[in-house]
Order: sequence, then structure tokens, then C-alpha cells
Amino acid sequence: MQIQLKNQKGQGVMEYMILSALIGIFCLAGIKTFGDTINKKIKKMKVEINRNIKI
Repeated sequence: MQIQLKNQKGQGVMEYMILSALIGIFCLAGIKTFGDTINKKIKKMKVEINRNIKI
């Protein structure tokens, strides 16, 4: 009885690509969500600094 091994290298690369794409999508979504929050806080700090420090 002869056992033939299939080349599974392509399958591993495809799984890596799918996983990388999903991680990238989640990172972009997180940056968008937290980016808006951070941007609002920076604007609020800028207003407070301008109000409290007279130049």
C-alpha cells in the first residue's frame, strides 16, 4: 500500500492571509473607534488650555 502526501503548503499560506486580513480589519475598526474618542479629548484639552492660559 502506497501513501501519497498532498502538498498542504498553499493551504497554510491561505489561512495566514485570511487571519492577517481579519486582524487588519479589527485593528482599523479599533483605531477608528478610539481615534474619534482621542481626537475629541484632545480638542477639549485645547479649549481648556486656551481658556486658562492667556497669551
